[in-house]
Formats: sequence, C-alpha cells, structure tokens
Amino acid sequence: MNVCQAVAKRINGLLTERKMSQYRLEKNSGIQHGTMNGIMSAKNKGIELNTVIMIAKGFGLSVIEFLDDPVFLSDTLETE
Repeated sequence: MNVCQAVAKRINGLLTERKMSQYRLEKNSGIQHGTMNGIMSAKNKGIELNTVIMIAKGFGLSVIEFLDDPVFLSDTLETE
C-alpha cells in the first residue's frame, strides 16, 4: 500500500465513523472535487503534506490526530 492509498483508507474510515459525505469533507477542507477523487481512487502515487493538513482540518482534527492510525504504521507502507 502506498501513502495515498493509506490516506484514502483513513479518510474512508473517518467518513463512515462520522457519517460524513465526501462532499461535506471537500467543503470543510477546501479541497476541490477532482483532487479528492484522485486521492480516493488512489490513482496518485503520493500526496502533499499541505493536502493532508487540509483534510485533517476538514475533519476537525490536527495532522497528528489524522495520522494516528494503524494504517500509517504498516511495515509494508511504500514511501516512494
């Protein structure tokens, strides 16, 4: 799993947990629909820190809280 896939998995988990739509996250975070679709479809090989910060803010979380998930601790997480 690459970093973008891990971020998408974390987003999906939080959307389900909070009963939030992707549309609401896009509005809360200020991320454009096309960008969010690229992340969620995991077509991107990477993701910028600025985007992760915006996503975290869209959930009302700090970046630390967003990244505090086992998906990011995986030994198989590809960073390139």
